[in-house]
Amino acid sequence: MGLDELGDELDQRLAAADAALAADYPGDRGVRQPVHTVYVPADRYDAQTVADWGSQARAALTGHDLAAVLDVPAEVYDRMTAKLEREPIEDLRIDFEDGYGNRPDAEEDAAAVAAARVAPQSPYYGLRVKSLEAPTRRRSLRTLDLFVREGGVREGFVVTLPKVTSVEQVEAFVHVLETLDSAYGTSLKFEIQVETPQAILGADGTALIARMLKAGGSRVTGLHYGTYDYSASLGVAAAYQSMEHPVADHAKDVMQLAAAGTGVFVSDGSTNVLPVGDGIHAAWQLHFRLVRRSLARGIYQGWDMHPGQLPTRFLATYLFYREGFDQAATRLSAYLGHGSSGYLDEPATAVALAGFVLRGLDCGAIDSAEIDFDLAELAKLARRP
Repeated sequence: MGLDELGDELDQRLAAADAALAADYPGDRGVRQPVHTVYVPADRYDAQTVADWGSQARAALTGHDLAAVLDVPAEVYDRMTAKLEREPIEDLRIDFEDGYGNRPDAEEDAAAVAAARVAPQSPYYGLRVKSLEAPTRRRSLRTLDLFVREGGVREGFVVTLPKVTSVEQVEAFVHVLETLDSAYGTSLKFEIQVETPQAILGADGTALIARMLKAGGSRVTGLHYGTYDYSASLGVAAAYQSMEHPVADHAKDVMQLAAAGTGVFVSDGSTNVLPVGDGIHAAWQLHFRLVRRSLARGIYQGWDMHPGQLPTRFLATYLFYREGFDQAATRLSAYLGHGSSGYLDEPATAVALAGFVLRGLDCGAIDSAEIDFDLAELAKLARRP
């Protein structure tokens, strides 16, 4: 048998595996990932929410030299304050779950209708509905249906499904979204909130989150870690529940492994230590450090629960990209044959370097004028379609 015939035989033998790889791991979706998601209880959401958060974030800085507290350069601080003016929230979730609680049906109905009639004020937004567990299942469907029916779905919209405990719930939610799409002409996507141990390890010993992604298919856009529900479910005492607890790191490691190559974004959770009162500096330092830690671990998004967390979110994010930009640009230039960097980077690392620069551009940490590369070439290198 010649090599051509052997090659043809291998193509035939591996055709099913090739097709499965392409279907299950399509790669980068080519869209911007927000650096954070802000959760706002539905009854506190209106047309001024984003502007109000920006104003409150700027007001929190009054009387404090945050640049000195965190030892960040003035240039990075100035970028942060400009961001608070221009785009204080990148992704907002109108919360009908834990942040909203259980209300009379008429009250939640009214809140869903009112929220749907508010024009989005951030590039990305959406709903967090109640879970598909039996006690809240019908209320979850009713709120989502009302919001969609009233025209609340616009560009950048996504639904967050919390407290997922089974692959069957994901399959059921896909059916829900298909039904609503047929009724209202939408094309709904959703995120899986990972805040139960069952999402990480099923009773059969398998990582159910991988099977959940498979069940959700192209409708799933993100995996969001829920710090406190997950930690509490594993018996971690309240004082030790944190984004950096070992149980949190394990869960997020599994999430990253499951999402790798799928185009699904992974988001870290939140800290409930708020920058208020006498402890404002300590809370800022903690949040700044936790955001930096997530970024270093390859998790580029997290939750913010208070306006006072916006300055440290953007300072930590901007500093991360500013500190790494010069080296990334030099290494990319060398990889493309335009000089030397002292590194022998492989193609996979070049993809990561290009993605790093593009993420910095997306959030405003880096300006396009600073880029010596053609952006189309950079996107191609990053394998963005």
